Amino acid sequence: MKRKSILMISMLMALSIFMTACGGSSAPADGGSSDEVITLRVSHVLPEAHPTHTTLAEIFKPEVEANSNGRIKVEIYPNAQLGSDRQAIESVSLGSLEMTVPGGPVVSGFYEPYMIFDLPFLFESREAGYASWDGELGQQVSEGLKEQNIINLGYGENGFRHVTNNNGPINTPADMAGMKIRTMENPLHVAAFEGIGANPTPIAFGELFTALQQKTVDAQETPAAIIHSNKFYEVQDYLSLTGHLFTNCPYLINMDFYEGLDTELQQVIADAVDATIVVQREVLTEEEANYIDELKELGMEVNEISPENLALFVEAVQPAYEIFEEQFGAEMIDLARSYNK
Repeated sequence: MKRKSILMISMLMALSIFMTACGGSSAPADGGSSDEVITLRVSHVLPEAHPTHTTLAEIFKPEVEANSNGRIKVEIYPNAQLGSDRQAIESVSLGSLEMTVPGGPVVSGFYEPYMIFDLPFLFESREAGYASWDGELGQQVSEGLKEQNIINLGYGENGFRHVTNNNGPINTPADMAGMKIRTMENPLHVAAFEGIGANPTPIAFGELFTALQQKTVDAQETPAAIIHSNKFYEVQDYLSLTGHLFTNCPYLINMDFYEGLDTELQQVIADAVDATIVVQREVLTEEEANYIDELKELGMEVNEISPENLALFVEAVQPAYEIFEEQFGAEMIDLARSYNK
């Protein structure tokens, strides 16, 4: 019996070493109370220089690891190493990836009411956008994501989206007539640019630089930080500050993984996300003007849109509002607009 017991203990130790070597990422069955180190992988598509990555690396990772007393190890995968935004969200939903910070517009492919945030010219200021994300509207949308086995821990900022192209400055919708512009795979984005008179072409973000370089499309629309950090200035000559969308980036985590942790570890992760979002928003806000100045220095011609011409764009994108209202009603739109007051 003694020899059998020793053999059994040896086998269990070997199994434990094997599981640790494999880097199992699931929480222990008892909610994380064992000494097993839990691996939390975070995926995003942005380069290391982008504030979303730097704040994950400099705030989220060290806070989680320190405040969990080493019980959680954070691994961050930038540059779409674990797949596109869409692939990462799907992986989080299925539980094959713990966490991702995608571009907000992609999320509507998994929970359609998230498209409320994709209505162009919806928010008149950053403060209105923040208030909506942190308030009732943001909570309502986050609650819906649970249907996909996803918890949204908070909303970071991706900034105001602007248009770049190689044809010339854009001042009115007429300047975009027939322009082949890359958009995200989002029906409201497509409807908005069709209303303007452009030819929207959905292309995966990881393929965008090459598409611009090979002139598969004439134009693209992303925030200044992404234009700068992805070096779109190398393949685009003009930047027009349309500010047509104020976009977010939610911090999404697999619900089974998160709820499988004990409450202490859940709080550690939630607090780290809160701290990360505060700085991430601040850095993006502070650096946006710097990015635009640097893009000018790098050779891009930058132009602003007059209030009169901006009103023409606002009128042209109304088909996007009609699509949303037909699908989900006017109540969410009214709630979103209420934050502009």
